[in-house]
Amino acid sequence: WNEIIELFRAGMPLRKHRCRFKSYERCFKASEAVDCLHELLGSNQNFGPEVTRDQTVKLLKKFLKNHVIEDIKGRRGKEDFEDDGHLYRFPPSSPLKSYPKKPSCGKEVIKFPDWNEPKAGTSQEHIPVKSITMNSEMWYKRHSIAIGEVPACKLVFRRELTQTNIEEIWKSMTLSQLQKVLGLDSLDEVLDTKLVISKHIVQNVYNINKQGIVTLEDKSKELPHWILSAMKCLANYLKQPTYSGFERDVFKTIVDYFGQMKEPLLTFHFFDIFVSVLGLLQKPSKAVESLQISCLLLPPENRKRLQLLVRMMARISLNQDLPPLSESVRTRTLMVQAFSRCILCSKDEIDLDELLAAKLVSFLMDNYQEILSVPSALKSSIEDHVVHLQRVQIKYAGADSEATLPPPSFCHQISTDEFEYQRATGSQEPLAALLEEIVMNKEISVKDKKKKLKQFQKSYPEVYRVRFPTPETEAMLFPEKAKQKPPILMWALKKPFQPFHRTRSFRM
Repeated sequence: WNEIIELFRAGMPLRKHRCRFKSYERCFKASEAVDCLHELLGSNQNFGPEVTRDQTVKLLKKFLKNHVIEDIKGRRGKEDFEDDGHLYRFPPSSPLKSYPKKPSCGKEVIKFPDWNEPKAGTSQEHIPVKSITMNSEMWYKRHSIAIGEVPACKLVFRRELTQTNIEEIWKSMTLSQLQKVLGLDSLDEVLDTKLVISKHIVQNVYNINKQGIVTLEDKSKELPHWILSAMKCLANYLKQPTYSGFERDVFKTIVDYFGQMKEPLLTFHFFDIFVSVLGLLQKPSKAVESLQISCLLLPPENRKRLQLLVRMMARISLNQDLPPLSESVRTRTLMVQAFSRCILCSKDEIDLDELLAAKLVSFLMDNYQEILSVPSALKSSIEDHVVHLQRVQIKYAGADSEATLPPPSFCHQISTDEFEYQRATGSQEPLAALLEEIVMNKEISVKDKKKKLKQFQKSYPEVYRVRFPTPETEAMLFPEKAKQKPPILMWALKKPFQPFHRTRSFRM
């Protein structure tokens, strides 16, 4: 909306016009506005040459209603714009719409169920997950494998997941991946997650035939047989002897059937999520992935009809043997115009509604095989997570090791500074406290203490270096006993022994 308004205001030539013997500066005729805007939409990558002049007039009517333009006398509020010589101008106030504010990054959007919490009244045979508090004894047991000592252990069986649990896991992880691909801090602006039915996601993934088409449990929701026959007739069309105009009659029958639906195939609830994908069309791989996940949210009957319809549209557009279905419109353009509103439209009147639908349907036709298939990466990720939750865990014996490791969790992205702080405070501080406990423990022998300190120094040299920065500080922990000096011999002299000399006092 804002992009088109800015381009239109910048590209629309303004000049002096006369009307009823009066001159008006900086204005334009209605027909000139249609010419200018139609050319802009046709050359814009978000719309393309499929935009018709009639659609351009409808958009200008919305411009007039929303005070993007006004007539020369300043009147607005009614969609009475026509492709004629009436004069219009741009109002002095800005017509641009403000973007919705994103919630803070700390807001938790999707909560993942904790299947490890035992329900009230259940047996206590299942050991709940609890935090691990390491002390010297536990640390020694954890590292004893390095010297060939393995503590006793036993298997712990996790609580079995129900089908409802698995469906909720599919919903949580699917919405989390969709939010990540769209690059949003929250899905609240584009989707009411309460309206997403987890059972539909699982059915769309697993209830499929060899061609990847959804199979329905309720056969009453299937397409009528005569419509399926008509769609197959045009999708797999070969030259055959029929009456003149046969193909157009069959096509009209299909258009009439899908046109009478009360709700589009992408449903009113998911309109905003599919419109938000249009911003990713410049990155086709991202757009395909986001549409893959978004289409998994649809009711199975809607997804199947969408698969059959878009596949038929794509095959008709590429079939050279099929006679033209219209005298004035190309077959591809006719497909978009005929089915865009039954695929995507809003419940309330939204600006650029038809143009958005046409753009999305064109992208669907070009990439329908990949978009309407099950995303293999997402499927593998969720299946691995479910297997992990059901996997048998190993439990080590010991007073402080009666805990199982928690399953991988999903976290929010943090800044680099916060990560460095958490890394320092979250790992080094507990290790430093553990080292101090080993140092101050008087109940273990000096030999065992030296052995544990040597193991700690080998495993965590940085933490050990902070506590003992020099060899002298380490030596102070184990002071050597003072050595006793040997007793002084009576014959030991300070000077070496010298021979006896006769002195004068001994003379006779």
